[in-house]
Formats: sequence, structure tokens, C-alpha cells
Amino acid sequence: MTLNLEAQTRKIIGKKVRDLRKGGFIPAVVYGKDVKPQNLSVQALPFAKLYKEAGESTLIDLKVDSAAPVKVLIQEVQADPLTGALSHVDFRQIKMTEKIKAEVLLKFIGESPAIKELGGTLVKSIDKIEIECLPGDLVHEIEIDLSVLKTFENRIHLKDLKIPAGIRVLSDMNATIVTVEAPLTEEELKAELETPVEEKVEEVGVVEKEKKEGEEEAAGAAAPEEKKEEKKKEEKK
Repeated sequence: MTLNLEAQTRKIIGKKVRDLRKGGFIPAVVYGKDVKPQNLSVQALPFAKLYKEAGESTLIDLKVDSAAPVKVLIQEVQADPLTGALSHVDFRQIKMTEKIKAEVLLKFIGESPAIKELGGTLVKSIDKIEIECLPGDLVHEIEIDLSVLKTFENRIHLKDLKIPAGIRVLSDMNATIVTVEAPLTEEELKAELETPVEEKVEEVGVVEKEKKEGEEEAAGAAAPEEKKEEKKKEEKK
């Protein structure tokens, strides 16, 4: 799968990039080993579509202006905290002859009998792993078959995965990826519902103290004004 993206050299920097975003573009930068950082801009809609498909573990052919395409990975994407709109992109240029480190997503497939037949709840402890490989061996995701989870005692560990050739896993191989948690018994559910919510007396005391101190401070600040008013009345007499 080859993904392509076009970008333009960007001269606009600082606060002026707001106008760039309003025009449907996202400010970006590309950098890498022995590569001089270059400010770019990419069209927002095509990039958003590509990012959804590629994530941060798929090689992309990035064509800047009229230059020949270079291989890059999406290194980081920033988004507006209020609107969720993408606001900046970092691309990392890759040398195909040098190994790279990357994070690969885990894709959960199949259906667990412990969930379907026993009513358990899937508990995911890991959703991506760190790997090292040549860029040509990089995969977008690694599949995990949940059908092996037949009981609540079954677990899938990182060492159980079939890792594609050429890839070395850097994460802990003994780490548990996913389990199935048994449903609560009627007694456990009843006990949980009947457990009273304890109000922390210490926290209430602190709040009351702060409130009292605030009222005293406000009263102290108002006192001089009241004294001035009383003095004026006495002088009129």
C-alpha cells in the first residue's frame, strides 16, 4: 500500500498561520536525520483522510512542491483542544536503509467465548507496541484473535503474538495485552450498590475554613470604607 500526500513550502510563521488554517491548510514541518527542517503546509481535508488511514506507523510518499517524493512517517499531530480541528503536523523523513523505531497499533479481531457465552467484559491493557525494523518491513497494525479467550483465566501476552519477519519488539514480551473479566455476582453487585458514599470530613473542614477566611478577608477589606463613611457623617454634624 502506497500513500501519497502533496505539500507546499511554507513561508508564513507565527500568528499569521491562523489565516493559513482559515484557508483550509495545516501548518507542518518535515525533519529527519541529516535533513534540514523545512516548514510546510498541507491541505486539511486530504491530510485528515490520509491520517485516518495511515496513523503514525505507515510510510507516506510526501511530495513537496515539484521535488521528488520522500518517504516520511507522521510523527506528531496537534489538534485544537476546543474544536478538535487539526492544527499542526510533524513529518519524520526516513532513510530506507536505516532501522527505525515506531509504535504499531494492535487490532483486535474475532469474538471471545468468555464474553459471548459467559457474559465477561474485555479488558485491554495494551493497544500498541514499540518495535524496531527497516522501513520496508514496517506494518500498519498487528492483529490479535480474541477467540482464544475461552475462559476468564485465559490471557493473551505479547509473547503470544505472531510478529512479522524483520520486526523486533522493544516492549516487554511478558506483558499482558488483553483478558476477560468475569461479571459481578448478584451478591457483589448488591454490595456495591449498597455501599454508602463516604464524605471526607477533612475536605469539608478545609472548604469551610477557606470560606470563613474568605468572608473575614472581605469584611476586613470593607471595614476601612465603612469607617470613612462614619467619619464623613461626624464631620457634617
